[in-house]
Amino acid sequence: MNRPTSGAPPTDRQGAHSRILIVDYGSQFTQLIARRIREARVYCEIHPPGRSEAWLRRWRPAGVVLSGGPSSVYDPDVPGLDPGLLRLGVPILGICYGMQLLARQRGGAVVPGRREYGRARMRIAEGAGDDLFHGFDPGEELAVWCSHGDHVDEPPPGFETTAATRDLPVAAFRSKSRRLHGVQFHPEVAHTPRGAEILDNFLFRICQCRADWTASAFVDEAVGRIRETAGDAQVICGLSGGVDSSVAAALVHRAVGDALTCIFVDTGLLRSGERERVERTFREHMRIRLVVVDAAAEFLGELEGVSDPETKRRIIGGTFIRVFERTARELGTNARFLVQGTLYPDVIESHSVQGPSATIKTHHNVGGLPEEMPFDLIEPLRELFKDEVRGVGRTLELDETFIRRHPFPGPGLAIRVLGQVTAERLRTLRRADAIFTEEIEGAGIYDEIWQALAVLLPVRSVGVMGDGRSYENVIALRAVTSQDGMTADWYPFEHRFLARVSTRIINEVAGVNRVTYDISSKPPATIEWE
Repeated sequence: MNRPTSGAPPTDRQGAHSRILIVDYGSQFTQLIARRIREARVYCEIHPPGRSEAWLRRWRPAGVVLSGGPSSVYDPDVPGLDPGLLRLGVPILGICYGMQLLARQRGGAVVPGRREYGRARMRIAEGAGDDLFHGFDPGEELAVWCSHGDHVDEPPPGFETTAATRDLPVAAFRSKSRRLHGVQFHPEVAHTPRGAEILDNFLFRICQCRADWTASAFVDEAVGRIRETAGDAQVICGLSGGVDSSVAAALVHRAVGDALTCIFVDTGLLRSGERERVERTFREHMRIRLVVVDAAAEFLGELEGVSDPETKRRIIGGTFIRVFERTARELGTNARFLVQGTLYPDVIESHSVQGPSATIKTHHNVGGLPEEMPFDLIEPLRELFKDEVRGVGRTLELDETFIRRHPFPGPGLAIRVLGQVTAERLRTLRRADAIFTEEIEGAGIYDEIWQALAVLLPVRSVGVMGDGRSYENVIALRAVTSQDGMTADWYPFEHRFLARVSTRIINEVAGVNRVTYDISSKPPATIEWE
């Protein structure tokens, strides 16, 4: 089966579509499982263990995926496998820890030891190529990615081994009824080159899913839900001019028309030319009602003397809502709803809403808002990854220059000025960032990069400029490649490119005498520095 083209976005639960339930046991790869399934144009949702059997039956999954996780099945108080999942009678695929849970629940032997971390070679068993490994030759060796300590030493009664590695006798198994499958490796990661084929076999051969979850389907269904939610109420949108808020605004505008007022707050923390670009696009091209508020002095006043990044986020979120409340009152809209361009990775990185995975940081769209607000939130993109949002934007026929823009954080340059935020430090960073972007666009590599940014470090360095000693600021440059923002690798610029950018910044930006390039991947680093 050919893998369908990517770009299938998820929405709220829709009974008309095939759907897969992902049970999250805390793996850092759980979101990648969802990502791969959505790329196959199959709807899926991530939920924690412990959903009631009644809930599971109402949800009506076509199949269930049990994620990996950091636990051992022998640890105390670990999340287990709910027997209600097995009573559903739908196919189940256990991945890593999920396989071990399935094996132990059905009477198999799970033992510690024989740890495997990284690449392994796996051989397909004879007779195993008609379902999960359809299209693979018996005896064929595959490169797979493993990350486990415990392993299944013996399949449960009524199960058979379908693959093994040099160190593991049971790298994959299935029940003889062929409704239950387990793999000890991670098919969802790029390091398992044929993992997408394995997941496709589970979706389409075993679960009999339909590949019908498309951007146009999302738009139609989301518009209907927004209309039902908003009714005849007034809606305001916090517009940043980035991809997320622009697509959210266009989507809500299609649903409620002139009941939507977009408010663009000039926080003083924006990139060069940002305000002018937003005004031109939304007023002249999209014909959406737009109010622009110059609140730069207010934001900078609130941030005075503040260095802690989490405090910055909270201050910016609280000030943002205060400006919104004041502006809405002045406009007399009596708005009940606030639109935000929150995305799935925003939610994942901010707090563990769907499972036991770890909190990394408070995200700009989620954690910075005060608990008490006069608005109910409409977050139509909350379950979408970035490229799915771009697919929706193209369906809505947004200007391509907005759709292809690199991500930009809600707190803006405040979290790229490390340490205290001042008007002078913002001017320095803004100019350096503009030069970096100009050079990337001029080199024709903008679309190869997921995100590029400049960071003003809270240190000064000694240098020689002209015939004298200088003691000036340091700019760090960062550019990464990524598919979804969950993981990222640094972009390998040519040395001549970096030399040209460094020379321009030092020559053209007053107060800078040193430029560095960040070659950290995510993980362990995040894309932004704060």
